Amino acid sequence: MKYTAFGHTGLKVSRLAFGAGPIGYLDSSQEQVGQVLNLLLDRGVNVIDTAAAYLGSEELIRKAVGHRRDDYILVSKCGRRVEGAEGEDWSARLVTETVDRSLRRLGTDRLDVMLLHSCKLEVLRQGEALGALLRAKEAGKIRFAGYSGDNEAATFAVGLPGVDVLMCSASICDQVNLEGALPAAVRAGTAVIAKRSVANGAWKPAEDQMGVYRDYAKPYAERFREMALEPLELGFKSPGDWMEIALRFTLAQPGVQVLSVGTTRAANAEANLRLLEAGPLPADAVARIRAAFSEARERSGGPWPGLT
Repeated sequence: MKYTAFGHTGLKVSRLAFGAGPIGYLDSSQEQVGQVLNLLLDRGVNVIDTAAAYLGSEELIRKAVGHRRDDYILVSKCGRRVEGAEGEDWSARLVTETVDRSLRRLGTDRLDVMLLHSCKLEVLRQGEALGALLRAKEAGKIRFAGYSGDNEAATFAVGLPGVDVLMCSASICDQVNLEGALPAAVRAGTAVIAKRSVANGAWKPAEDQMGVYRDYAKPYAERFREMALEPLELGFKSPGDWMEIALRFTLAQPGVQVLSVGTTRAANAEANLRLLEAGPLPADAVARIRAAFSEARERSGGPWPGLT
């Protein structure tokens, strides 16, 4: 496993992270979660990305790999109301209580990273939510604070004192942050995790999408169709190569250190590790995908913002 510096945090991270959304939303069994997480940790993956809002994911992670806590960097997210935490969305009380709730549910004495979970720009400007995170850092409950989100808010967040980590969308179908937030993060030395790295499998037929992801993937699939790319023009042989193309495209983006990819199946986790071994997509293929996105966006007449 190759590791890279995680912004200016001093941490070394694997290029792949386990994204815990699917295990929360797709009713995964404890056995499934244990198989996936232990496989990834055994193979050197050292970042687990979860959130208070991902239903039972935090407890599933604790039961699966809580005994291996020193083997991974733990990232979670907060800010919206969840069961077991009081206060209004983005209030200091709610943020503080959610940090404590996550510590309990994950069975740990510290979160390596806690992010505000896709709040709007005005929330960041008010400062209450971020202030609560920074107080949790002072108290030793979290090591680093940051923001998860897209568009203008993501670019703004990078410039805020105390924001050490940015999580933002970066994929073949979602490229606005490649033009704004990611260059800003590079300039600031901010650590970056790419979410939705594989565009929610935008190339899949709708009937192959699982559970809540069937509706969630629709705007990605619409953009993918408008981009009208073929694997052959990118140096690949078949539609079966889209997963590799998508992963390696995001891996190629300057400023991205970690790709968060969720799965409920150990076989998929193993396949993702193999695909990333090939390294970033070649520059000519990246340029063609960037051009296809820009051309399709212009034809649509819309801004194609980050999909939140």
